[in-house]
Amino acid sequence: MRVIPLPVREDNYAYLLVDETSKKAAAVDPYDVSKITAAAKELGVQIVAALTTHHHFDHSGGNKDFAAKYPDATIFGGSDKVPALSQLVQDQDELLLGDSTHIRCLATPCHTQDSICYYVTDKGKETQPGGVFTGDTLFIGGSGRFFEGTGHEMNLALKYLGTLPDSTIVYNGHEYTAGNLAFAESIDPTNPAVRRLEDLVKTNQMTTGLTTIGDEKEWNVFMRLTSDAVKSATAATTNTPESTIMDALRNQKNNFRG
Repeated sequence: MRVIPLPVREDNYAYLLVDETSKKAAAVDPYDVSKITAAAKELGVQIVAALTTHHHFDHSGGNKDFAAKYPDATIFGGSDKVPALSQLVQDQDELLLGDSTHIRCLATPCHTQDSICYYVTDKGKETQPGGVFTGDTLFIGGSGRFFEGTGHEMNLALKYLGTLPDSTIVYNGHEYTAGNLAFAESIDPTNPAVRRLEDLVKTNQMTTGLTTIGDEKEWNVFMRLTSDAVKSATAATTNTPESTIMDALRNQKNNFRG
């Protein structure tokens, strides 16, 4: 199994997920079909599917062109709002790409109600860490906005992703890491893990694929709602529900200009 990040638009990521033994590939959020096609040609792989993380245009806007270019490919997604959808997926649905790349669908409604994260593992390489395509649910050091959901739902979604192995590599939907770092520094400035995130940002223009779920648990304030730093920043007490803390933290991030 191999994952190739492909920057598209101003700050989005599309991806090619490649099953190396069969040379079959799935495109994740293939907004720029020509870029996906060029990458597949260079790698010598056959595109057989598209995985759509949610229906927003900057992620699904290439689906119709993709369907025209690859009429035999299956386009997966979480609702009929996904353009050119050919197979609806739900939580815990399982797919197989090629010979050994296993895909498990994780429903994470909040940013949109049809948000699906895709957890991928190589059954032929048991020691290789898995990966998760998180769309606009989990960002490196941050979370997506709650456009169609609540703080309670985002808390559940991030906790769900937190049940994946700590070694799981994060492939997110946007390059927002520098901004998320600045916010983390304002909330949790003495956290040594935030310093590690700072080093990552300083040395990499593209940060997707360089961090893990374990890292996120250490430096992502949206996954650390019960930490003293987050409770202090949101004026929470021991009795404050996590959903209330999440809503307060998201409101602060929405208004953050650091």
